[in-house]
Amino acid sequence: MTIALNQPLDAAARSTNHAGIRRWLWIVAALVFAMVVVGGATRLTGSGLSITEWKPITGALPPLGDAAWAAEFEKYRLSPQYQLLNTGMELSEFKFIYWWEWGHRQLGRFIGLVYLAGFLVVALRRLLPWRQSAVLFGMGLLLGLQGAIGWIMVASGLEPGMIAVAPVKLTLHLSFAGLFFASVVAFATWLTPPRRIEEARGRGFALLLLALVFVQVALGGLVAGSKAGFTFNTWPLMDGALVPSGSTLFAQPSFWENFVDNVALVQFNHRLGAYLLLAAALWHAFTMRSATPGSGMAKRATAIAGLTLTQAALGIVTLLLVVPLWAGLAHQALAFMVLAMAVVHVTRSTVTAHPTGV
Repeated sequence: MTIALNQPLDAAARSTNHAGIRRWLWIVAALVFAMVVVGGATRLTGSGLSITEWKPITGALPPLGDAAWAAEFEKYRLSPQYQLLNTGMELSEFKFIYWWEWGHRQLGRFIGLVYLAGFLVVALRRLLPWRQSAVLFGMGLLLGLQGAIGWIMVASGLEPGMIAVAPVKLTLHLSFAGLFFASVVAFATWLTPPRRIEEARGRGFALLLLALVFVQVALGGLVAGSKAGFTFNTWPLMDGALVPSGSTLFAQPSFWENFVDNVALVQFNHRLGAYLLLAAALWHAFTMRSATPGSGMAKRATAIAGLTLTQAALGIVTLLLVVPLWAGLAHQALAFMVLAMAVVHVTRSTVTAHPTGV
């Protein structure tokens, strides 16, 4: 009889714990989303190489006073980007790009602190079973690795002869941000009780859709890193044809270098990825609406198709307008909205029972 009386209390306690953990995770996800947008602004304003040192602790403080600003500016003047691209830049112009990069790094530090504080509460109070806490710990390591990759990316742009970061390292930085963001959204969704229990259908295609979104985000990172969006600014034709010539797509001597350094092939691959993702999203929505009309699966598939269609249209506008700041940021932000929805879709389609047991 005692056990029976305790069971509802335990279930209620678990539900309360999960609600708090969910709020924490959604806050982290929102902060990462903001970080992606700020990172995009940092890239598009050419601010990413304005801080030439990585000081995880002392770097939290900006220059204080004229002497400190002069010293920081002098460090930047020694960088290849200043000498090859920004020679003659005034201190006021430097401050503009410095504040963007400093804000980007500060937001990264804040995300780390918020995640660490939440994890310590979960772990020390044993709010989740040890295996789930271990998953959260692994996610924290992923976040730390993301910060390290960020500095590796910046360091690549400080090498002699470089005026921007290496495209592959920027893509790696963005991809790991996507992985961490997806893991946070998935965990928060898993802890959220479903509104109704449904027969799981379309799991395989939902996973395929998520994989296509990840690939497209990575291809977008290569476009951003190589500034491929500033070339071939026509659609649907590219270089006067639906499919550019082989000599255009494979102009580099090394076959594999074309996939990273050749702006024509980089942009063409991003276009192909968009077409494939949009076709898959529309097909998935059609099949789910036909097989299970009115179900959560059908509604989520329809939402993903709508977001993907909007993202494709925004990508075309961004290209035709030659990547204005507002369009580039909106395109990057909407990409992570599509990613979040795809993660929720997969999580909901694969979870058969809620962790609270209700």
